[in-house]
Amino acid sequence: MTDSVKPGSASSLKGGTGITRILNSTRYSMMGLKAAFLNEAAFRQLVYINVVLQPIALWLDVTRVERAILMLVPLLSLAIELLNTAIENVVDRVSLDLHPLSKKAKDMGSAAQFVGLVMISVAWLVILV
Repeated sequence: MTDSVKPGSASSLKGGTGITRILNSTRYSMMGLKAAFLNEAAFRQLVYINVVLQPIALWLDVTRVERAILMLVPLLSLAIELLNTAIENVVDRVSLDLHPLSKKAKDMGSAAQFVGLVMISVAWLVILV
């Protein structure tokens, strides 16, 4: 049985199947990374933190597991920032009016990023000290 895509459905907006979908997804992801880097100072700061920490993690005399943690935690913070930015953009798209739920959503996204930064600090401190 084959799946049929109804015009106007969410599936019709997905951008193909198989390799076409993978290529489209990759292109959209690159566009998202570019938009975040160009428009979000917090994302750029995290990129710069990664530019510094990733080579240091490769250079340090630590186990492979410790190296993986030292490298992955800063990358996780980049992912968190992308999600935080997405939340902020959707909230602003819906309405620029001040609303308690909009504030909660934005504050929770910010809190997620704070947790990510704490994770970087804790991982690096525990492994290096």
